[in-house]
Amino acid sequence: MAGQSPEQKGIVSRVMHEFKQGELTRGRGGKVRNPRQAIAIALSEAGASNQQSPAENRRRLRQTKSKEGRGVAGKARQGGPTRAELYRQAQQAGIRGRARMSKAELQRALAGR
Repeated sequence: MAGQSPEQKGIVSRVMHEFKQGELTRGRGGKVRNPRQAIAIALSEAGASNQQSPAENRRRLRQTKSKEGRGVAGKARQGGPTRAELYRQAQQAGIRGRARMSKAELQRALAGR
């Protein structure tokens, strides 16, 4: 079997980083805690699994590229502020109820001011 392409290595690296940060989730939710499971997910997303058919591997890689292109994969931070940064801004702006707000709610509240 040939080695992984640089693109596949990048995908595996991203997924393992998610695992180490505690952000990697299973298909139906729930965090992945087992490193072996994280490796299996990484190889599957990269289309490099030896447990799937070549056609399935191609499909998974295409799917992952699409997700990364949309900025969905890995909960990637696309240059936007973090929730903590938004919270500090809301605190300075005097927005009430900010402690219970999600990141999206904080963004809406700050945009409304």
